[in-house]
Amino acid sequence: MPRFSDEVEGVLRRAGWLPDRRVDLAQWKVSSAEFTWHAAAEKFLQEFGGLRVDNSGPGITCARESFEFDPELAIGEGERFAELSELFGHKFFPLGEVGQGEFFLAIDEEGAIYLLGAWVLRHGPGDLALEHLVTGVAPERLSRPT
Repeated sequence: MPRFSDEVEGVLRRAGWLPDRRVDLAQWKVSSAEFTWHAAAEKFLQEFGGLRVDNSGPGITCARESFEFDPELAIGEGERFAELSELFGHKFFPLGEVGQGEFFLAIDEEGAIYLLGAWVLRHGPGDLALEHLVTGVAPERLSRPT
């Protein structure tokens, strides 16, 4: 069974992705020192870091939006990531942004991808999240713990 649908694989390849792609994380490890790196963030960014996907139009359950994988887009937001990590019980690490910067993309220690903004929205595990981001599937809004 293929890893991605033909549509998603085509979109990712046009953005510069290849199945054996490996990005050097050294620069990001220095510039993103305000965040706590974890294995899931490293694995995801080694493969998808630096990609920008230009995406628009109607999607399956929400509009398709462009997204970019660059943790430097969240520099200065370390406190917000730490607060949301504590509140929701996940170690969120920034992956980049979606849309016009309305939401940060984040990954937790289990490899699930989220949108962080005024709300926390969960897309699911890495490959499924990429399918959702490309094809316009709305993420699940998480309720704030009480």
